[in-house]
Amino acid sequence: MFQQHKLVRRVSLWLNHAVGVRLEGRLCCSNTSSPGAEPTLSCAFDLAHYRELLEAAKAGGYRFAFFEGEPAEGDLILRHDVDLSLDAALRLAELEAETGAASTYFLMTGSIFYNLSSPEGERALERLRELGHRVGLHAVYPRLELDERFERVVAWHNPDPGYMRAPIEGALNVMESPWFDPETYRSDSNQHWRSGCPHEELRTGAFPWLHLLTHPEIWVYPGERMGQTMRAMLEEEKERRLDQLADDRIDLS
Repeated sequence: MFQQHKLVRRVSLWLNHAVGVRLEGRLCCSNTSSPGAEPTLSCAFDLAHYRELLEAAKAGGYRFAFFEGEPAEGDLILRHDVDLSLDAALRLAELEAETGAASTYFLMTGSIFYNLSSPEGERALERLRELGHRVGLHAVYPRLELDERFERVVAWHNPDPGYMRAPIEGALNVMESPWFDPETYRSDSNQHWRSGCPHEELRTGAFPWLHLLTHPEIWVYPGERMGQTMRAMLEEEKERRLDQLADDRIDLS
């Protein structure tokens, strides 16, 4: 399945550029299927396509792995940096559990968007582990708070090149070698695949192994572009806050 993966990868990358089209700042796959053929996937940033990515990985023979030991051939290491929304993380985690996937969710201790020490945060930690996922620390340099809530694994938030891949004493930095290699790494940062959506390469087993970084908010909330997606998230958050105010007997008339 993984023989000649370098050649297949080059062909896959060429095809991504050959059939890709730019839509409002993001790379999507055009539907080039002939009548009666299997349709080309849309590559949308939504839960339906995320499920398709997982199914493609299973079809390609990949196994879901964690940040432990050196990556082995056939490993798919799913990583989620949770920058903004515990609710989005839980929705993605539930979907993954339904499909038999397991990931590492990197959570922040000092986020201005959620409080990991609140009852909501504690429930999120518990539920992620119930679903078979692991929890790492999404740290803001140079602060490290690796307590009992986390595996000994760290992903820096918005890192600078000077320390992004530097080893961390007593912990694993997910961006240090051998867990990071440009050839076997994909990220959806700012709702944009730098090297194209990886679903076809996953389906054909083109990667020897893959470290796949995604951000739950991008997949859970609707939007063609990052700005639209963030506004959709804020609208949902506003409704949730209004419900909390009502529950606290605040007069909203």
